[in-house]
Amino acid sequence: MDSLRTALASLRDTLTWLPNPVVALIIIAIALLIAIALHRWVRHLIRRLLTGRFPFLLSIFEEMRGVTRLALVIVAVVIVFPVAPMNVETTQLLARLMSIAFIGLVGWTAMTGLHIAADVYLRQFRDASEDSFLARKHLTQVQVLLRAGDAIIVILTFAAALMTFQSVRQYGYSLFASAGVAGIVAGLAARPVLSNIFAGVQLAMTQPIRINDTVIVENEWGTIEEITATYVVVRIWDLRRLIVPLTYFIEKPFQNWTRDSSALLGSVFFYLDYRAPIEAMREKLKEIVENSKDWNGHTVTLLVTDTRETTMEVRAVMSANSSGQAWNLRCEVREEMIAFLQAEHPEALPRRRTDMEITAPDAAQIARGGG
Repeated sequence: MDSLRTALASLRDTLTWLPNPVVALIIIAIALLIAIALHRWVRHLIRRLLTGRFPFLLSIFEEMRGVTRLALVIVAVVIVFPVAPMNVETTQLLARLMSIAFIGLVGWTAMTGLHIAADVYLRQFRDASEDSFLARKHLTQVQVLLRAGDAIIVILTFAAALMTFQSVRQYGYSLFASAGVAGIVAGLAARPVLSNIFAGVQLAMTQPIRINDTVIVENEWGTIEEITATYVVVRIWDLRRLIVPLTYFIEKPFQNWTRDSSALLGSVFFYLDYRAPIEAMREKLKEIVENSKDWNGHTVTLLVTDTRETTMEVRAVMSANSSGQAWNLRCEVREEMIAFLQAEHPEALPRRRTDMEITAPDAAQIARGGG
């Protein structure tokens, strides 16, 4: 440090023919270039040492590269600060900028450390299957709490930065007292944001929804794709995305098909004539599901669940390990059962009956073959 400061002081003395602001900019620019070059050299050296030996430490270092670069830049500017020829106003302005940069560095470091800790925690669930409840539970909790933590760190960092300015210091205090944000700084505009953040924490704790849960929201069937700090992304079956605020899942009812188990019962209804062979249909249903890759081997039943004037309602129930497999299994059963009835038992298909009365003259005419 002392050698760098001495070298830059000598450079300053040789550039006395230039205006002081230009000399200060040159010195600061040289310091920044040295800091960035040093960071690149150290990064290259550490990558050579860690690659292939300590991949986990290498991933942490790569995650922290932006933080370490900013730290070196701040240190470099602080080192050359006394050397650069600047007036009092410029010196005060630069000192304030360095204070804000340091506060930002602390916030960035905290946020990066939080993400690294979350990644380390989730590594133990990385090999779990997509239907693992334990993995989905912890993934949902970590993602929601991580975004809430990011929001809190940003608010605290911004508040600390505001407190470096005397004229707006009171707003920094207000931001630290988070309950006063809505009333003093943002008013009603901050209220929805805070309510969604708190709803996200509540969702993470109680978990009415998880990542990859199958839900019905606003009469749309889909899968929970992402949970952010303020909203949830639901992937609809036709690949549309439904964006729902977090508070929706706290305040309104919705259907969660995989709340306690990812296994589902799929049902198919047939409306058939009274002559439909129920026992033959049961045997055919067992044959269909046993040959299907989507059946989990647990449940298969076929029952007459209702009777009407002209048809009877027959319900087939099958089980599958996920909502997607249940959907495919239902379609497969529906198609193959209809094909079976059409080919083997056409009399089972629904039809309309009409009663006709034939009088004696009409009967005689029909017997003679007359028109």
